[in-house]
Amino acid sequence: MENAKKVMLSGIQPSGDLHLGNYLGAIKNWSVRADEYDCYYFMADMHTITVRQNPADLRRRTIEQLAQYIACGLDPEKNTLFVQSHVHQHAELGWVLQCYTMFGELSRMTQFKDKSKKNADNINGGLFAYPSLMAADILLYQPDYVPVGQDQKQHVELCRNIVQRFNGIYGEVFKMPEFLSAKAGARIMCLTQPESKMSKSLPEGCVFLMEKPDDIRRKFKRAVTDSDTERCVRFDAEAKPGVSNLMSIYSAVTGKSYEDIEREFDGLGYGAFKPAVGDAVVELLTPIREETERLLKDKAYLESVYKAGAEKAGWVAEKTLRKVYKKIGFLQR
Repeated sequence: MENAKKVMLSGIQPSGDLHLGNYLGAIKNWSVRADEYDCYYFMADMHTITVRQNPADLRRRTIEQLAQYIACGLDPEKNTLFVQSHVHQHAELGWVLQCYTMFGELSRMTQFKDKSKKNADNINGGLFAYPSLMAADILLYQPDYVPVGQDQKQHVELCRNIVQRFNGIYGEVFKMPEFLSAKAGARIMCLTQPESKMSKSLPEGCVFLMEKPDDIRRKFKRAVTDSDTERCVRFDAEAKPGVSNLMSIYSAVTGKSYEDIEREFDGLGYGAFKPAVGDAVVELLTPIREETERLLKDKAYLESVYKAGAEKAGWVAEKTLRKVYKKIGFLQR
């Protein structure tokens, strides 16, 4: 019987340790969707190698990311969790879709330009073509919805262009996916540079899920606020980006509105507000860190999860790949 649930898919590269921005912007929202959607979440390890990786670190981060997914509430019984490179259909469809992606389209990708500047000594073909692999990641599972951040919107539009182009030639092969923007807390900014998104590349302004409570509190106490003289806790993303970012985090963690937060800290100033945000984040992340540490001691369980996930994902992906291969004229294998 055809699955009555809508399909949702997303993935994060294990190129660095997961942080608060990953959790509040993506993973927290994923965990509440399992009853409503057939969900596929993966560790996008194939995407990481466009930049040189230490092999041992990549393996460690991949298994840690799986443990963190589970600790964040992604029940393997309700969600399909897998490692991208364990499902060979991603690479195979990625190559096919490269042949239906125009050079000019890839040349216009902002992330390619940005990453080329940062990695001038390693501007490789994978870095250029990885939006085609990202399209394959998505389209293999014929998802109805793909949750994405603002920084991926350009790749999302390219994916939709590829679907339109391929279906225009061969008929309705791929479902046109809809892309969902995350809600509250979707864009968590760096604590030290609030004009930039929270990122592992700015570690002093980034709060990692596995970080110790004292280190988290220290980072929030040192967080950039504003140079204005009023020093009041008020949301104004343009005039007060630092305080507004802290309010966004506090709101996403506690569920309080900006109005509630402004009333709570009325007359107290930043000296009271910053430690309160730190304490709230510590309270949120401590059970996640402790559960991750527990899971990492049970390697056999984690292996069973990613093997079962790859088996299910591979079965679904193969159906799409066989259809694509037949349409473009490959002999059945």
